[in-house]
Amino acid sequence: MDKIQFREELKLRLRKFVLDLIKLCQGIPYSNESKITINQLLRSGSSVYANYRAANRARSKAEFFSKISIVVEEADETEMWLDILIHSDIHNTPETIRLHNESLEILKIMATTRKSAQK
Repeated sequence: MDKIQFREELKLRLRKFVLDLIKLCQGIPYSNESKITINQLLRSGSSVYANYRAANRARSKAEFFSKISIVVEEADETEMWLDILIHSDIHNTPETIRLHNESLEILKIMATTRKSAQK
């Protein structure tokens, strides 16, 4: 797979991830705690996708590294909010666990991308 194809497939994967997060959040019962968690999860999860798209439009290697660093931070935060949903029993479901596992994969991919961009 070449670099352009990889970027496009990753972009589609991230879009699907955000859409799956939205669907998950729509099914979470409302409470004060879930409202806060849902808002934070959707903000960080959508930020991963938005900043990845921005990184791919970077005008320099330094700008790419900066944007990918934001992606890594937001991916880590997204993983954390999914972890909170699971361990607080706000929404400990197979779909939440699946998305948590996907968030870990995304985080690994983005951290590796950032490390490669440093060289």
